[in-house]
Amino acid sequence: MEKKRVLSCIQPTGNMHFGNYFGAVKNWVKMQESYECYYGVVDYHSMTMPYQPDKLRQNTWDLIFNLMAVGINPEFLFIQSLVPEHAELSWIFNCFTPYGRLMQMTQFKDKSATATDDGFVSAGLLDYPVLQAADILIYRADYVPVGKDQDQHLELTRTIAQRFNNQVGKEYFVLPEGLHSDTPKIASTADPLRKMSKSAGEKHSINVFEDSERIRKQIRSAVTDAGDQPAGEMSLGVQNLFELIKAGENMTAYTSLMEDYNAENLKYVDLKAAAAETLVALSEQFREKRAELLANKKDVKNQIKASSAEIRKRAQETIREVKELTGLMNVKF
Repeated sequence: MEKKRVLSCIQPTGNMHFGNYFGAVKNWVKMQESYECYYGVVDYHSMTMPYQPDKLRQNTWDLIFNLMAVGINPEFLFIQSLVPEHAELSWIFNCFTPYGRLMQMTQFKDKSATATDDGFVSAGLLDYPVLQAADILIYRADYVPVGKDQDQHLELTRTIAQRFNNQVGKEYFVLPEGLHSDTPKIASTADPLRKMSKSAGEKHSINVFEDSERIRKQIRSAVTDAGDQPAGEMSLGVQNLFELIKAGENMTAYTSLMEDYNAENLKYVDLKAAAAETLVALSEQFREKRAELLANKKDVKNQIKASSAEIRKRAQETIREVKELTGLMNVKF
């Protein structure tokens, strides 16, 4: 039986934190067993906001090594800028995208509101969802793992695909479906009212490859009582620590501590210790694997360039067929 195809991408914006890992990447690792997977590090997308070229290139490779260290198979990985057909398909899709829909996208409204001091907002930021549609449709993906906050982008992708199909008179593009898995929402340990995020500041995220003592220190200082929780309900800070233990699959500690909580005997020091040890155990495993990869940096980079070239063949096939359908000229690959 032919496997269904999954496409998921991530921007190279710095170190991977446990919110990224538990919220998305851990699920990517699991999906490799059941689906034909395409996982992209999308550096074109990172250009839509102010950036430094050298930092972008470094972040791209850092993310590749991080993804492999946590279990992503290199043959499923590609770097977006090594597959320039993404940009070509994005231009073609611009001609099938309602301008008004782009102006309504929540991400554009939010990010354009935080423009630089000179008020500059790039056309690339407005056009971001069209490139995202190209990322998905160029591999004819059946499924896209998405959170509820990304449903708007997936719906626009489906709109573009349907408009294209109607224009060329052929059901060429599959309309991709969202894959809503049961992924945990990890909050900042410093402020459980907000999600774990690098952009919020150093204390609001825990690096997956962090030094063990620093992880323990951040968990020891975790806020437990936050927000106005109704009487009898678990506070958001405590919920978050339990979520970290559960997501890290330390179920023995999770079950025991939950029994303590239900019996009103829970000690926060024990909860924090279990959360810290759960994250430290994962981090030590991942750091060891990452060190092995970095010791063979040149070989790993060549491996990713080769996987990107192989994945590019699929993208080239789609571009060739799209250009035939739309009356554009083709060159021989």
